[in-house]
Amino acid sequence: MKTNSEIRAVAREELKGNWTNPVLATLIYVAICVAISIIPLAGRIINLFVEIPFGLAFVVALLLFIRGDKQNVINNMFKIFANYGRTLSVSLLTAIFTLLWTLLLIIPGIIKSYAYAMTYYISQDNPELGADECINKSITLMNGHKMDLFLLDLSFIGWLLLGVLSCGIGLLWVIPYMQTSRAIFYEELVTNSTETIDIAEATINE
Repeated sequence: MKTNSEIRAVAREELKGNWTNPVLATLIYVAICVAISIIPLAGRIINLFVEIPFGLAFVVALLLFIRGDKQNVINNMFKIFANYGRTLSVSLLTAIFTLLWTLLLIIPGIIKSYAYAMTYYISQDNPELGADECINKSITLMNGHKMDLFLLDLSFIGWLLLGVLSCGIGLLWVIPYMQTSRAIFYEELVTNSTETIDIAEATINE
């Protein structure tokens, strides 16, 4: 398993000379989120059916980016509409479980969010699986690795602060850098996993 610095180095190498499409995709995603947030009551409904699925689409688009599809980040992000039902079910169920755990207690909610962190990638690589199965498989894959991903995210805190201090403009580069690193983390997990992931053994309430 690569160290966090090695993962970030690979992410920078993937993005080197290829920043345009990830940054534009980030701009579109952020614009959609902002537009929805300023719409009062209707915005909450749109958030469920548009913003949350777009979160999955954005993550998957950057997974495909590190796998070689450098020029179609935006197109891949909008491909959610080709199988919108499944995209909605996976993203919405993940959001609901995370929210329920967070409402119970903040810390368990954070822990569960990291247990579910690979769900979107798994849904892309396993189109035959249902939403609950993708979540269960993520729980198993992240067993023993939640702190690893937390520390990877924490290593971006300085970049995130700089992005905020630049009136948010810098986040257009920081977000794809961070999400590309997360995609590489997923690839590392899958490559280095020595255990058979048995969906039946993982439970959402684990």
